[in-house]
Amino acid sequence: MNFLPYPISELPFVILTMLIAFTVHEFAHAWTAWKFGDTTAYEQGRVTLNPMAHLDLFGMLFLIVAGFGWAKPVPVRRSRFKRPRLMSILVTAAGPVSNLLLALVVLLVIYALVAWGVLDRPSSAAVNTLVTFLHYWLTINVILFLFNLIPLPPLDGYRIVEEFAPLSWRIRMAQNEQWGIFVFLLLVFIPPLRDVTIDPLFSLTRPILEGMHGIASSIFGSHPESPILPSLIGWKF
Repeated sequence: MNFLPYPISELPFVILTMLIAFTVHEFAHAWTAWKFGDTTAYEQGRVTLNPMAHLDLFGMLFLIVAGFGWAKPVPVRRSRFKRPRLMSILVTAAGPVSNLLLALVVLLVIYALVAWGVLDRPSSAAVNTLVTFLHYWLTINVILFLFNLIPLPPLDGYRIVEEFAPLSWRIRMAQNEQWGIFVFLLLVFIPPLRDVTIDPLFSLTRPILEGMHGIASSIFGSHPESPILPSLIGWKF
C-alpha cells in the first residue's frame, strides 16, 4: 500500500521539482537581502543556486512522506537595512514570489511546446514523462507559494504579518513563536481544522493557474489546441 500523496513511480519528479523549488526560494531570500545591504546570508554561502547550501534533510524527508516540508531558513539581520520594515517585507516576499515565477515560466514553456507540436503525441513514453515532470513543477510551485503565505512561524507569511504588527504585538508574537509549529501540525493533521484553514487556501491554486493561463494566452494570442493541456494545467478550458 502506498501512503505517499503521489504514486511512488513519480517520486523522482517530486524530489527534482522540490530540489529546484526550495533552492530558488531560499536563494531569492538570500540574494534580495544581500542586495539590500545585509551580507549575513552571503557570508554563510547562501547566495548560491547550489541545493546543498539550502536543503534541510529532515524537511525534505517530511515533504516526501507527508506532502509538505521546508528548507534551511535564510539568516536575515533587518538592522542592516536602510529601511528595515519595507526591505524585510520585500526580502520575505521574494521567496514565495520566486516560486510563483517558476510556475509561470514553466507554463509559458508548456504553451511553447504545445505550439511547436512537441506535446502532440500523448502516447509517447518520452512525452508522458515530460508531461508528468512539468505538471509537478507547475503545481508544486504554486502550492509552495500559497503554503508560505500561512501566517505561522517559521513560514514567510508570519514574517510579513510580523512586520505590519505594532511593536507590542511583535513582542508577544516573539514570545510565543515556539508554539507556531504545533499549531501548524494541528491544522495539517486534524481534518476539521484543515477543512477551514489550509484547504481553502490551497483552493486558490485554480484561480492562480487561470490567471497564468490568461497571461500565457495573451502572449501566444490564444491557447493552442492540444489533448495534453488539460492534464498539464489541471483544469479544462
